[in-house]
Amino acid sequence: MSPSERFGHELVRHRKEKGLSQARLADRLGCSPSLIGHIETGNRRPQLDFAEACDRVFGFTDSSVFARLCRRITELPSGPHWFLRWQEEIEPQAMTLRTWDPLLIPGLLQTEDYARAIFRGHYATSERRVEEQVRNRMQRQVILEREDPPLLRVLLDEWILNRPIGTPKVMADQLHHLATVTTRRTISIQLVPYDTSCTDGLMSGFAIAESADTHTVVSVESAGTGDVSADPEVVTLIMSRYDTIRAEAYRPAESLAMIKEAAAQWTQRS
Repeated sequence: MSPSERFGHELVRHRKEKGLSQARLADRLGCSPSLIGHIETGNRRPQLDFAEACDRVFGFTDSSVFARLCRRITELPSGPHWFLRWQEEIEPQAMTLRTWDPLLIPGLLQTEDYARAIFRGHYATSERRVEEQVRNRMQRQVILEREDPPLLRVLLDEWILNRPIGTPKVMADQLHHLATVTTRRTISIQLVPYDTSCTDGLMSGFAIAESADTHTVVSVESAGTGDVSADPEVVTLIMSRYDTIRAEAYRPAESLAMIKEAAAQWTQRS
């Protein structure tokens, strides 16, 4: 499904859920019913002001669902195909997200400067492309600002606190941000000791998304590739690995204290 077709598909779905005809929706948006029809079939690209109006009509002023889909039509893809599916279709619909990250702080909790330092580390990437990727990463985080944000359960390798990404100030700001967000009731962060005997966490990073209908999908990432799967066998395997790793983790309160201590050390260095 192309980005334009996806926009049209979502427009049809939300219009019907609201019980609106094309004519009634057009009246609310201040456009012609024929324009609605062309956009819904993917035969015409929506403009950003049209998408923003759709967000207002459907009550998506916080998550900017249609504006995000509109930007996806005109902007260069900001990741591999498998991850775009996760980012656009699965993550925004999740009621619970569980992640294991052995190398970096997960994208949903990154600051702009931390994300920028990561993308700049790919030396062949242009500065313009870096900024596009940073904007896209920040846009993903709007799901945490919704009135009904997903429950986010994050497992991090302890070494992430000491791994220099960018300058000491970038690290200090990132860890202060991590300490702030972990005080939210919907976000839990646990550090996993670097010397744990559990090797399941060495396989790869992964994420688990559970939707309102208890449908579970996993995203598994490794060097240069990744996969998104709802296959029961794969889901069971990743859930088992998550539980095994979590059993080795520090408690959230202990983890928060360690994050604050590391943030203070990076602040001194900056």
